[in-house]
Amino acid sequence: MGFEKFLFYVFALITLWAAGMVITRRNPVHAVLFLVLAFVTSAALWVLLEAEFLGIVLILVYVGAVMVLFLFVVMMLDVDIATLRAGFIRYLPLGALVTVVMAIEMLLVVGPANFGLDTFPAPAPLGADVSNTRELGLLLYTVYLYPVEIASVILLVAIVAAIRLTLRHRPDTKYIDPSRQVSVKKGPDRIRIVKMATEDRVPMPALAGGHSQDKEETE
Repeated sequence: MGFEKFLFYVFALITLWAAGMVITRRNPVHAVLFLVLAFVTSAALWVLLEAEFLGIVLILVYVGAVMVLFLFVVMMLDVDIATLRAGFIRYLPLGALVTVVMAIEMLLVVGPANFGLDTFPAPAPLGADVSNTRELGLLLYTVYLYPVEIASVILLVAIVAAIRLTLRHRPDTKYIDPSRQVSVKKGPDRIRIVKMATEDRVPMPALAGGHSQDKEETE
């Protein structure tokens, strides 16, 4: 076993372990942190496959931006961990069944019969002057142009739908009207000056020793 294959098995095992911890942790913050670990080890696997651009993008975009945003959102939400723990055991058999079915489907699709070395032999190592970023761009914007455009439209529709859902007017929610803020003018309807008579100064609470001393003098 070469050193490269050894690294592949190490990163693959860490990725599988981190993915399992994501779906078994009862604390959402811990699950997000394990998902970050899974992304980092997946990026290492991309680098081993000589796809440095995809590995760097996976770390910069997902680990550096998306997962940090997820982490802040999960920490800001008031998640009832006790309720999550109560429902974990109840849905465990169904989750195990779905896991087994998905594993069988993945083995049937990407198993040795369809993606073995006989069907797809190991590619020759690329030279140092080959840019995988350029090769990826050529494939995306020539051969797979229409799928990329369709995916872009779907993502745009999802963004618009998410914004529309957040702009729902609810009777118990306060909203800011910028046009009313800009049209505000000074006048008695905006500012009212009230003159109040001075009140007697409230004495500061005395210290414990002084209070007891005053009490003794009063007695």
